[in-house]
Amino acid sequence: MTVEAIRTHRAYCAHKLREAGLALTDAEAERIEIAEFGLDEFESTGLMLLVYVNNDRYCAKELVMLPGQTCPEHRHPPMGMDLGKRETFRCRQGNVYLYVEGAAAPNPACQPPKGREGSYGVWHEIALMPGDQYTIEPNTLHWFQAGPEGAVVSEFSSTSTDEFDIFTDPEIRRVP
Repeated sequence: MTVEAIRTHRAYCAHKLREAGLALTDAEAERIEIAEFGLDEFESTGLMLLVYVNNDRYCAKELVMLPGQTCPEHRHPPMGMDLGKRETFRCRQGNVYLYVEGAAAPNPACQPPKGREGSYGVWHEIALMPGDQYTIEPNTLHWFQAGPEGAVVSEFSSTSTDEFDIFTDPEIRRVP
């Protein structure tokens, strides 16, 4: 991804966070991460995030997604004595569809990005609208996709070690 593309996506993310009523400093805007998962398919597979805090006990971050953008299927595995990351998503703006292990939705609202369908296997659908939240237990396979207006989602979790996430798509590389 080019430096100019990163700047553009950071500006978009900062705008969406502010539009959702979240205060954002200039220093925080500069720290916005653009996660493209090593696929060079950012508009379909990726997300923008701002980590407020991530320490040995907890993590808080904001996720911003483009319309229809997908965070690919993955799980947060146990690490030593740690059971793995437990995370709560709270939708702030737009809507997001979360897919987790469980009974498959008969008519899911979302589809995986084209060409990557074989890397998505969980279809229990949870639709999150502004004010809705859902907690994902450690080591649970999941993925999510923004609705047609995009989404702003707050994530509160135990310590985040994204670099150790296990993705079902072998082409994905997650380096914070």
